[in-house]
Amino acid sequence: MIRPAVAADASWIADIWNGIIADTLVTFTTVPKTPDAVAEMIAEQTVLVADTQAGFATFGPFRSGPGYAATVEHTVLLSRAARGQGIGTALMQGLITEAQAAGHRVMVAAISGENPPAVAFHAALGFQMVAHMPQVGRKSGRWLDLILMQKVLTGVHDGDALPADRV
Repeated sequence: MIRPAVAADASWIADIWNGIIADTLVTFTTVPKTPDAVAEMIAEQTVLVADTQAGFATFGPFRSGPGYAATVEHTVLLSRAARGQGIGTALMQGLITEAQAAGHRVMVAAISGENPPAVAFHAALGFQMVAHMPQVGRKSGRWLDLILMQKVLTGVHDGDALPADRV
């Protein structure tokens, strides 16, 4: 059901992402994703997909600099038809496992204040709200709040070091 993405997945991932960019306030971006850009992302970072082409999840750096190397920010997006079926949970469980295996300690969710279901979804996965930043984003002529949630990953300890290529 959940597997690593391959370049052939780039087009349908871009379609899901672009629908969300165009039709919602879930993401603050207004720039569509091209299949080529998504294929590049797949080549450079962890991207998991649902075999049914119902959604994807990925993580990347939270912030630049070596002090943040053990912290990642993630994205999980589903097609409208796939919501509420457990696919997002399966993607996130796989993503958390991948982040732990890579030696990451903290996973961050940056959630639009216009997306209360995402806050509930992350809370159910053990994420804690750490910040509510009023009116820091702007899209469709509106100022939008940003909610930050984080999860400290189990199995990753204070003294653990990231591999040299991750620092």
